[in-house]
Amino acid sequence: MPSSEYELIIIGGGPAGITAGIYSSRARIKTLLIEKSLLGGQINYTNRIENYPGFKGGISSWELCQNLAYHIKELGLPVEIAEVKEIILREQEKLVRLDDKVIKSTGLIIATGATPNTLGIEGEEKFTGRGVSYCATCDGPLFRNMQVAVVGGGDRALGEALFLSKTAKDVFIIHRRDKFRATKILQEKVSAEKNIHIVWNSVVEKIEGNQSVKSLIVKDVRTQKKHAMTVQGVFIFIGIHPNSELVRDKIKLDNLGCIITDENMETSERGVFAAGDVRSKLLRQIATAVGDGANATFAAQRYLENLKNA
Repeated sequence: MPSSEYELIIIGGGPAGITAGIYSSRARIKTLLIEKSLLGGQINYTNRIENYPGFKGGISSWELCQNLAYHIKELGLPVEIAEVKEIILREQEKLVRLDDKVIKSTGLIIATGATPNTLGIEGEEKFTGRGVSYCATCDGPLFRNMQVAVVGGGDRALGEALFLSKTAKDVFIIHRRDKFRATKILQEKVSAEKNIHIVWNSVVEKIEGNQSVKSLIVKDVRTQKKHAMTVQGVFIFIGIHPNSELVRDKIKLDNLGCIITDENMETSERGVFAAGDVRSKLLRQIATAVGDGANATFAAQRYLENLKNA
């Protein structure tokens, strides 16, 4: 199997990985960024970014992804679109195996992000792509003038509900508690939309339909009573789980599977750093991912320099 060698490999092309790539390119570190699908990561699955500094009135997710991709292209950072199959960690050598080759590096930054959680209920898997979605930006236009449900109570859920309210007839936000976790400004915007309706203290127990979603079975967690809700689509935003499978049993993870790092983004394995949503931390936002990526590369640069000077 053919191989190639770099000083630094970055796995993941979201805001953390791209920022790491920008900093490594400017530092003239021989770097390869590997992304398995779309540059921009989870940004691709939302509609508009309103809390990232420097964009008055916000910026569309598409535009931000395009800007990120252009930035690394302008710097000449090599990008390989491929899925990493295995990571092998040695003292001063990291091996990254793809389908057709093995790539060697001295340092490694893991910025693999996170994946949306599922409800794990009857009908969810069956109707995924046929009414069940985890991305309003991707699938929202398919439900123009229809009734849809949004499950969740955080920033992502309320933000996507606002996006859906522009085209859907009615949007029902189903939340298991009696108050949202989302920021106050999003709560205020949701309250102002006449076609958004809140279903408090409730959970979805079953998704029903024939060829596509027709209704939900919703349970009130206080009374345990159940009722059917007629919707043609259900959008699920109940958090994420870290994409840390590649390093499970190789470096230290927390009880949620997030990678544990020090303040310099270094993991329990020397020369391996982590950045973005895959890392164990309090807040998962684009702004924090960008900060992680910058810190990870600066720390990796120090690591590489120390090896050369040893």
